[in-house]
Amino acid sequence: MIQLSLAEIAEVVGGKLHHATGAEVVTGSVEFDTRKVTPGGLFLALPGERVDGHDFAAQAVENGAVGVLAGREVDAPAVIAPPVERGGGNAYVLSGDTDGAGAAVLAALAKLARYVTDRLEHLTVIGVTGSSGKTSTKDLIAQVLAPLGPTIAPPGSFNNELGHPWTALRADEDTRFLVLELSARGIGHIAELCKIAVPRVGAVLNVGSAHVGEFGSRENIALAKGELVEALPEDGIAVLNADDPLVAGMASRTKAKVVLVGENPSAQVRATNIQLDDQARARFTLVTPRGEADVRLAVHGPHQVGNALTAAAIALELGATPEQIAASLGNAERVSAHRMAVSERPDGVTVVNDAYNANPESVRAALKSLATISRATTPARRSWAVLGPMAELGADSIRAHDEIGRLAVRLDINKLVVVGQDARAMHQGAHLEGSWGEEAILVPDVTAAVELLRDQVRPGDVVLVKASNSYGLWRVAEALLEAVSK
Repeated sequence: MIQLSLAEIAEVVGGKLHHATGAEVVTGSVEFDTRKVTPGGLFLALPGERVDGHDFAAQAVENGAVGVLAGREVDAPAVIAPPVERGGGNAYVLSGDTDGAGAAVLAALAKLARYVTDRLEHLTVIGVTGSSGKTSTKDLIAQVLAPLGPTIAPPGSFNNELGHPWTALRADEDTRFLVLELSARGIGHIAELCKIAVPRVGAVLNVGSAHVGEFGSRENIALAKGELVEALPEDGIAVLNADDPLVAGMASRTKAKVVLVGENPSAQVRATNIQLDDQARARFTLVTPRGEADVRLAVHGPHQVGNALTAAAIALELGATPEQIAASLGNAERVSAHRMAVSERPDGVTVVNDAYNANPESVRAALKSLATISRATTPARRSWAVLGPMAELGADSIRAHDEIGRLAVRLDINKLVVVGQDARAMHQGAHLEGSWGEEAILVPDVTAAVELLRDQVRPGDVVLVKASNSYGLWRVAEALLEAVSK
């Protein structure tokens, strides 16, 4: 973050000084975990389910923080954020926030992030949203832009009213690009995030079924995702997926320049001659208005082609050549955990850990990757799909799980292991599509899945593990990597 005194921070957020002169200067990072506080930092006192950051304010100062941004008085030099009206819009709600102190801190944090990013005249803010693929694409964008200048991006899926401003405040006078991932749980959420750090470049990847239970329909999801392009200035750039009609239709909702990406012939930045290797890594020709280049991706899955095209379009608009983009994409690695992490055991078992999140679109893509990897050799390798529930699908949940079970059969996945009663319809769909006996197995939990796989997985098998993050199926993948067949 740029250097600011506590007095300046108090003025920006409309707060008051407490146990502080105001001359204290923040020279370090902004943190909400006392263990990560660095000398000169600013500590965010946020309540949680088990502990309240306000109780650790003094500890944060002992660890090096020069002050605390708090929602009520603490035993440390602090800026006390003003109370906020709760409810409506992108409401600042934290579990354990019984008196609104956490909401006050988050609202103040948003104001601080807006102030800092507005002051950085040479900073370009890039926003990415979509029903799936946001984190992987954000990671690709950051790696492709890095050769053009210092780039900041959030770790993992740090994309809400805490992660968004926290990431924005990592930027300083040297930062040229700030890549932000924007999530939404309702209409208006992305619009509010765009006020925290105003994007000049916005990319919408897709409109799928993720969170349809909260939004009510894909059309409402499109309405929410399109808030990103509506926030762009006239000299901004909107990168839209030409292969998704709901996304391509957002072109009419922005004043910014529109760049279409995809395999569709209408796309200005597109991929042709797509081929997959035995690890489902794509090779393709990148076609742009400024020339063509051959790209060989190091990340896994055919869905990464679309992600790479988005990164390429953004980099092209910000000054990179097609050749530079191809080189950067070829070197770009998986950064965030539990997302198409392909590992091979000494006995030849390949484990694909894609267990961070799951929705119908991402599970279909993962299953197709599994099929590609397993059939890349002759004879084909035995394939396992270990799938857990897809959360937040609302009334579409049973149908969506049923369709995934049927797809696993149609793709000729050898073994389908369905984990948990919440995904039972997936198991039933596989049976109705023609799978029976031990080809499709329903187990109650992660422990049962691990026991089954340890007993039945053999050298050379390929195992995909995927579910919504809250179900913790990444533990299955880790257990498999620890248990090597003898």
